[in-house]
Amino acid sequence: MQKKMVVAISDCPARLVPSGTKINIPKDTFVTITQALGGNYTVAVNGNMARVDGTDAAALGLKAEALVFENNNSPLIIEEQVTQALKSIYDPEIPVNLLDLGLIYSVDIDQQNHSVLITMTLTAPGCGMGPVLISDIKYRVAKVPNVKEVDVNLVFDPPWTREMMSDEAKLETGMFF
Repeated sequence: MQKKMVVAISDCPARLVPSGTKINIPKDTFVTITQALGGNYTVAVNGNMARVDGTDAAALGLKAEALVFENNNSPLIIEEQVTQALKSIYDPEIPVNLLDLGLIYSVDIDQQNHSVLITMTLTAPGCGMGPVLISDIKYRVAKVPNVKEVDVNLVFDPPWTREMMSDEAKLETGMFF
């Protein structure tokens, strides 16, 4: 995508890169879109880099990504819906979702407390995008019906290897050899 300048048409939630700190882009602020991957946008705003979730893109005058979950009329957290949310989160630098990339080690659902604990890793311990990915997970999984709390446990043992990727992800990235 070529860089594109837009003006926020309403207040827009975002997260600073690489810290993941929540910010608000006020209405009428000029924003330069530097990257669009996986339905999310990396933007330059007031001298900072920030990440705008695709579900909030309408605030920038862009088509919002819909994260729609089937209504099951249940008070329970449905694991398939958590998986759906995780499959909608892409690595900012690799156009592959976190599950297919093999970064998600486990998903533990506590129905009594309406919470989800995600254990994950990064492609490299020094990856500067870790806080942003954690923030993306918390933001998207919190949209799953009946989820009240999302925690992310970042681990580096076992270390990530390309063998953890799905075959589809290996083909997409050219790592199928």
